[in-house]
Amino acid sequence: MSPELSQKLAAAVDGMPAFPKSVQRILELTRDVNSTPKDLVEVIDKDPVVTVKVLKVVNSAYYSLPKQITSIGHAVVYLGFNTIKNLALSIAAIGMLPKSNEAGFDVQQYLLHSLATAALSKQIAAKFGDDADPMDCFIAGLLHDFGKVVFAQFMPQEFGRALTISKEHGASLHEVLQQTIGVDHAVVGAMLAEKWRFAPHLVEAIRYQHGEHSHDSDTIACVFAANQISKKLEFGFGGNLHVHAFPAAVQKRLGYDLDGLIAKMGDLQPLFEEAQVFAKL
Repeated sequence: MSPELSQKLAAAVDGMPAFPKSVQRILELTRDVNSTPKDLVEVIDKDPVVTVKVLKVVNSAYYSLPKQITSIGHAVVYLGFNTIKNLALSIAAIGMLPKSNEAGFDVQQYLLHSLATAALSKQIAAKFGDDADPMDCFIAGLLHDFGKVVFAQFMPQEFGRALTISKEHGASLHEVLQQTIGVDHAVVGAMLAEKWRFAPHLVEAIRYQHGEHSHDSDTIACVFAANQISKKLEFGFGGNLHVHAFPAAVQKRLGYDLDGLIAKMGDLQPLFEEAQVFAKL
C-alpha cells in the first residue's frame, strides 16, 4: 500500500462515527461469562434510541407475541438474552449507515446481506465450529463488509467503478478492489474494527474473511462460509454475488463443502425472514 493510499484510508476510517458506548458495553457483556440478562437490560434501558427500536421489533408481526411488550426486561424474557443482544448490535450497525451515497451502493440490500451473514455465521459456529464463539461470529458476520461502507462514503467514484467492473465481468469484488484501488474492503473493515477497539480475533476475522491461506481459525471459517452461503442464496446483496468454493482449510474445519453445508443446515428461510425484520429498522 502506498503512503498516499494509507493516509487516505486512515482519514476515511477516522471520518466514520464511533461505535455507541451502550453497544461497546453490550459487547463487553457478550464476552463476560458471568453477565446476566439483568445487566443487559440495564445497559439498553439507558439508551432510549436502542430501547425504542428493540421494542418496535419485538412487537412486530413477525414474532406474534401474545401481548404488547413495553419493557426491555419483558423483551428478554420473551425472546431470550441472545436475540436481544443480536438486535442491539444490529441496531448500532444500522445507525452508522449513511442514508445515501454517490457510489450507487444499495445500503438496504447490503444491510440484508450483512444481517443474514451474521445469523448464518452464528448458526454455523454453534453447530460446526468447535473453537468459534457463536456471538463473536455474529459480530464478525455483521461487520465483515463494513469496509464497503467506508469506500462508498469516502471514495465513491473509485468504489462505484469497482462495483461496475465486478458486475460486468462477474468478477470477485474484493479482487477488483485490490486491482483498482490497491486495497480491498476487508483491510479497511479491519482498520475500522481496530478503531472501535474490537478484540484482536474479531479484527482478524474481518481482515482475513476471504479464507487466506496464511490465516486459519474456526471463526474465520464460519464467517467465510456464512458469506458464501448468503451470496449463493441471494440473501441481500453486498455488491458482489461471486461465490467462492470453500478452501481446503475451511472445508477441513467445518467438515463440508459449500453445498454439503447448505444441505446440512436445513431450511434457512426463517433465518432470512428474521434478517428482513431487523433490516426494517
